[in-house]
Amino acid sequence: MELLENFRTIEVETPVDKIVSQIKGLIASGQLKIGDRLPSERKLSEKLGVGRTYIRDAIKKLEFLGILSTMPQSGVYVKGVDISVLEGLLSNVMKIEKPDFFSLVETRLMIERYVVQLAAQRRTEAHLEQMEIALSAYREKVNQGLSAVQEDLNFHLTIVDASQNKVAKTLMLIILPDILNIYIRENVCPAGEVNKSLVEHENIMNAIKMQNSAMAEKNMLLHLKDVYEFSKSKVSFL
Repeated sequence: MELLENFRTIEVETPVDKIVSQIKGLIASGQLKIGDRLPSERKLSEKLGVGRTYIRDAIKKLEFLGILSTMPQSGVYVKGVDISVLEGLLSNVMKIEKPDFFSLVETRLMIERYVVQLAAQRRTEAHLEQMEIALSAYREKVNQGLSAVQEDLNFHLTIVDASQNKVAKTLMLIILPDILNIYIRENVCPAGEVNKSLVEHENIMNAIKMQNSAMAEKNMLLHLKDVYEFSKSKVSFL
């Protein structure tokens, strides 16, 4: 009976589900970035071999999740990556039912300290524009006193985009959502700390803009210091 529990019910995907999956996969791989415009409904319909109604429904679904945004007379753009969509991805990929918070944060630290250096070396003007859009969205939420966890995720993903390392982005998409959800549950970053986090984000971006790898790494480590210390306090072997 225990072995039977390891099997899962087969779920048949609809054309809409498959389109949604493809778009999310392109975002995860870095082929679609925040601010990118999707091809027209007609072109997508022809390429995917499905009716335009399916394309339209998939776009609506992704808009509801906060991943896409339709701008009248302009087109459909990538808005961001929704945490709820990615929640539990670590468990699914690595077969870990209860990810260890310290291990997650430690892994994030290892990835981001080097990714931010690469971002400073490899960033283009287009990358800086993406980062500014994400940072502005984060700043707006902070100034309104609203939760900015989603915007935090998007800002860090634009840094990974700037590093031009697709493997690093995939790893970040796997671990970040679980980390940020634990942040919320454990109140790791209380309301009074968000302004401090905003300043740290701005410092990281300025270092990337100046292409100062050492300063970018220093600012990233400073940004992650508090959460690293918090996660370290949760384990017994340190």
